[in-house]
Amino acid sequence: MENLETSIIPDTIGADKIAINKISVNKFIILSTATLGLYGLWWIYKSWRFFQDKEKSDIMPAIRTLFSIFYLILLFYKILKLAKNNGYKPGYSSVFLYAAFLVANLLVVLPTPFFLAAVISFVFLIPPFMALNYAMDHCEGFNVIEQKTFSKRQLILLIIGIILWILNISGIITGISLI
Repeated sequence: MENLETSIIPDTIGADKIAINKISVNKFIILSTATLGLYGLWWIYKSWRFFQDKEKSDIMPAIRTLFSIFYLILLFYKILKLAKNNGYKPGYSSVFLYAAFLVANLLVVLPTPFFLAAVISFVFLIPPFMALNYAMDHCEGFNVIEQKTFSKRQLILLIIGIILWILNISGIITGISLI
């Protein structure tokens, strides 16, 4: 769902559809790991943008992302409700995923090298990620495009992420921590 970039494209019957790019779970995992978990924030932002477009509401996705501590349970709930309304069978607990995501992110306060365990926080975004991908595929008014390869922006993120990992690991080995 990297680019969840939206644009209006004419439908064959005259109605407009919003075009949305989505990514696979594997790409989400790779991007989240490479960016030390920061890609999850981008996904949260793009998820709120999806609901803004779907509901034609005046919510502010950037504010809801910045204040995720207050809005993440609601996002998880909205995603699951939409997915279930479109026939999605698996379920999850929004409260549990939120709490686990929060605790995993708090691992960053651990001493070196244990702070790197915070990277696993994205694991708790995977169930909502999968549910949202399903919901987007089955939601009217959207033209969902599966992104088969990494975009240029994603490749840049991967390169920067690999550099950050190298710097962090070499910093741990030499005793200098970057985070």
